[in-house]
Amino acid sequence: MPALTTTSDGFLLNGEPFRVISGALHYFRVHPGQWADRLRKARLMGLNTVETYVPWNLHQPDPEGPLDLDGILDLPHFLRLAGAAGLRVLLRPGPYICAEWDGGGLPGWLTADRDIRLRSSDPRFTGAVDRYLDLLLPPLLPHLAASGGPVIAVQVENEYGAYGDDTAYLKHLAEGLRARGVEELLFTCDQADPAHLAAGSLPGVLATGTFGSRIEQSLGRLRAHRSQGPLMCTEFWIGWFDHWGGPHHVRDTADAAADLDRLLSAGASVNLYMFHGGTNFGRTNGANHHHAYAPTVTSYDYDAPLTESGDPGPKYHAFREVIARHAPVPDEPVPAASPKLPLTDAELDQWAPLLPYTLAADPAALDDDPRPAHELGQASGLVLYRTTVPTAGAGLLGFPGGVGDRAQVFVDGAPAGVLERERNEETLAVRVPRPGAVLDVLVEDLGGVNYGPHIGDPKGLLGPVSFDGRALRGWACRPVPAGVPDPAAFAPAPAGSAAVPAYHRGTFEVAEPADTFLSLPGWTKGQAWVNGFALGRYWNRGPQHTLYVPAPVLRPGGNDLVVLELHGTAAARARFTDAPDLGPVQV
Repeated sequence: MPALTTTSDGFLLNGEPFRVISGALHYFRVHPGQWADRLRKARLMGLNTVETYVPWNLHQPDPEGPLDLDGILDLPHFLRLAGAAGLRVLLRPGPYICAEWDGGGLPGWLTADRDIRLRSSDPRFTGAVDRYLDLLLPPLLPHLAASGGPVIAVQVENEYGAYGDDTAYLKHLAEGLRARGVEELLFTCDQADPAHLAAGSLPGVLATGTFGSRIEQSLGRLRAHRSQGPLMCTEFWIGWFDHWGGPHHVRDTADAAADLDRLLSAGASVNLYMFHGGTNFGRTNGANHHHAYAPTVTSYDYDAPLTESGDPGPKYHAFREVIARHAPVPDEPVPAASPKLPLTDAELDQWAPLLPYTLAADPAALDDDPRPAHELGQASGLVLYRTTVPTAGAGLLGFPGGVGDRAQVFVDGAPAGVLERERNEETLAVRVPRPGAVLDVLVEDLGGVNYGPHIGDPKGLLGPVSFDGRALRGWACRPVPAGVPDPAAFAPAPAGSAAVPAYHRGTFEVAEPADTFLSLPGWTKGQAWVNGFALGRYWNRGPQHTLYVPAPVLRPGGNDLVVLELHGTAAARARFTDAPDLGPVQV
């Protein structure tokens, strides 16, 4: 029998009254060497449950391949650790997760087909979802409550009422979970809006809400939607996320704690979003597109009770006090902050220019017009496009299809300008020095939109390119290889600055591994890796100015740092600091 059941006004866990006091902790945003630490700190704050999404796009990068459950994606191991910490789990397997995650978790190979009606009864979509669930659920079933595991409830879709009203699709998902052995409580979650709740819920499935304030009003709307059953806020927003070029968002601790107290005083269950946000490592950040495209930063700190580096913050202490008024809290001290690496410098004295490295890596795909990234088998990252310009002189390069998402233009190797999707830029004034000059366009995917109708928007160059109205033909299209070049690809860096995209490499010494934060003053934009681990993107546009480096990434003795700088730098130096810089605060 499932462990968690509902009554007219609450939950029973194994037949005893139970209130879910949960916090979001996404395993795929935390180094697996730190999972046990974060789960222990969740329990010490007074949580009895943790919640996690499951990112389809990471687990199934190839539609024909096996499910990836290794390393940071070892969800069964995460669930075992949660159970060992005395925590229950709310599992949210998608297929769509939003989460400010690349593409909302939908795989690029799926969204590349623009004819598929995403998140609907379209058999092309449900067929792909069914194949995913066929792979995902068997290794998870031993960790569900019916088998003695920690998972007590499973979500059907995610805030679907904000997107569509295809009840048959939701029913297909619910029936698919049941048919594959999920006996546990099923739930939906939607913004506490009558229309959203009506469109996103199912008879016989618990309907829950997402909100961060107006507690009485939001709970009242939930009760108006369902006259009986538990009241639960599945996403109690206690912070927010950031976009490049915007402020760093925080929420007042006292305000958030007071609203949490109102929720618990009303007898409701809660899931804090987030308890611990973690990091969008690599290129996993999402983006929004309301009036304009806006990519999300690397840090997912979210102003959560547990900081990005796992330290208890002001909300940890305040929420623990609130929870103690309503439920037992472990009689143990609040955990101390983790040790930090002493200030450490790294000299990056080797380099590998990006364009020559990419041109030598793989044969190009040749076509009259540039191909979008998905036609090159590129789900995310950088694509290099090359052609020649037959005429010389000053003129306008035209990109009427736009770029996805940021294009750097080079003429005979010299930087000629940048076009950005954020600014809807489609033309660039350039000077071509000679007939037959080489035109390179390096296009960076800044993150797939994770909410709304722009999910799955293509990346790369999105149509023909012209010079002074004349179409440029004969394009060589190459995805930039993922990861870092082999050490043999590097040579001593030239003296002074070089305004070309390049990988920069150096080493630094560590006596004892500890958390640290990579600072890159004098650098402009790019990505960074430590010992091959992808830390994520940096950009001097801010607000974020450091990248979190988890202690398990480091090793005693020599360590490698590789930085892909897209605009060139004269800095040739990086610093590891003992505190993050996430930017100017906006409350």
